[in-house]
Amino acid sequence: MGQPDIRGLDLPMLRTFDALLREGSVSRAASRLFLSQPAVSASLKRLREVFGDPLFTRTSHGIVPTPRALALAPRVEAVLSEMHKLMSLEQAFDPATSDRILRITGSDHTCRVMLPLLCAELTRLGSRMRLSWELADYGRLTERLRRGDVDVGLHPRLSPASGVESTLLYGDSYVAVARHGHPALETQPISLDAFCNAPHVVLGQTRSVLDDTVDQALARKGRQRLVQAAVSTFSQMVELMCGDAHSALIAVFPRRVAQHYAAQLASAALPVELPDYRLYVCWAERSNADPAVLWLRDEILRHGRAMA
Repeated sequence: MGQPDIRGLDLPMLRTFDALLREGSVSRAASRLFLSQPAVSASLKRLREVFGDPLFTRTSHGIVPTPRALALAPRVEAVLSEMHKLMSLEQAFDPATSDRILRITGSDHTCRVMLPLLCAELTRLGSRMRLSWELADYGRLTERLRRGDVDVGLHPRLSPASGVESTLLYGDSYVAVARHGHPALETQPISLDAFCNAPHVVLGQTRSVLDDTVDQALARKGRQRLVQAAVSTFSQMVELMCGDAHSALIAVFPRRVAQHYAAQLASAALPVELPDYRLYVCWAERSNADPAVLWLRDEILRHGRAMA
């Protein structure tokens, strides 16, 4: 096989290769790049011609890289990294003229509050920058930041995340929430009996630090609660608690989130003491050299702290 003709290779093609490798799907790669699926497919066709290899093969679960693609992957990543450094060298970042795609991960509530403010700022600047927000997988956040799959993460933790850079956005406290008229919230604070006897809905499909902390606090009092449902977003929790006028479900929310849903939810102080809620802004160490990511971080900090 002859050597690839690199004259047919361009930077958008390398970005397509990187997105396909990370996403394992043409449609998700297109979404990541803010392109149409036909555009990504056309770029993949050109990549195959340049490298003389299929690069990705289709399966019932998406696409998988060929051995050639796996061998190319670290070199493509290095080229993209060097190209980014070259384009940033001695050039001040200006969000008004940038067309970067930046990826944020966090909860649906944080997205609902923060993303409109960020978009309004980009509109004010006349910027062509694009922001992509996805629901956080907190268990994989550090890994995804370090791999470059996301640029900034908003992570609720009791202490800063290890392995990445982080700074506190704000602190908060926890409250019990339920639909208006729920008998468990007729007293302040909610009684221990009412808290334990009511079925709970929690955030996340796996055990969280909050869940463990609540259950440990109850165990110290010789009590336990019933977790009846686990969902992925705060809005789903609200729908479960308020969708039925007689719903018995209750939950534990950060106070800010409870206030956001005050028209639908009543709140009460908890019958156990919990550590304060802390929301951290996280980014990879290598992003300290990326002015676009630092600009995004600072904008999130500015807006978040202004709402404190």
